[in-house]
Formats: sequence, structure tokens, C-alpha cells
Amino acid sequence: MKYLMLVCTDPDYTPGQDDGAPDVEDWVTEMDGKGIRLMGNRTRPASDATTVRVRDRQVLLTDGPYAETKDQIAGFDILECADLDEAIDVASRHPMAWAGMIELRPFWPDDEDQ
Repeated sequence: MKYLMLVCTDPDYTPGQDDGAPDVEDWVTEMDGKGIRLMGNRTRPASDATTVRVRDRQVLLTDGPYAETKDQIAGFDILECADLDEAIDVASRHPMAWAGMIELRPFWPDDEDQ
């Protein structure tokens, strides 16, 4: 099953608070090597975001993220895992799980009605 793994920052986190956090390059190398991480990348900061909405046939643009939250998306990965338990294990080993937050969202299966 495929999962979108959203990697989110925590602005209240101070680097070095938890010296046990794994290295992100080690995580990427391990997950790529196992064929679990299909792709991923960092994203520019929320201040560079553009929110697009259409209302009454008019395109409305907003600079920055639509949601007002302190946690901001810093990147994403697409995972191929056997099940949610494996996806949770993979996400829990990502450094940002120690310093921010990881959100997992399963993709709709191609053969399942949405």
C-alpha cells in the first residue's frame, strides 16, 4: 500500500534537544535501499507557498499557507509499505518524528471506489 508521508516542522523545537535523533541522510539511504521510499523531497518554507481557490469562477490566490498552524510542511515522501504498521515503523525512524511531526496518509487503491 502506498502512503504519503508529510514531514512537518515544529518551530518550538531546538536542535540538540534530543541527541538520539537519527540522521536524515541515513534514513533516506536505508529506505531507498529497501525500496520503501519511492520518492521524496524537501519543500520551500510556508512563506513561499501559494494557496489556490476558485470561487464564483474566479481564481483566488493567497500568499502563504491557507491553514494557520505552527507546524508547517517541510517535505514529503511516498512510501510503499505492506500495511499501516510498517508505515508507522518507517515514519517513527525519520528524524523529523523526533523534532517535528510526521503525518501518514494512505493513497486510495486504484481498484477501490472513492
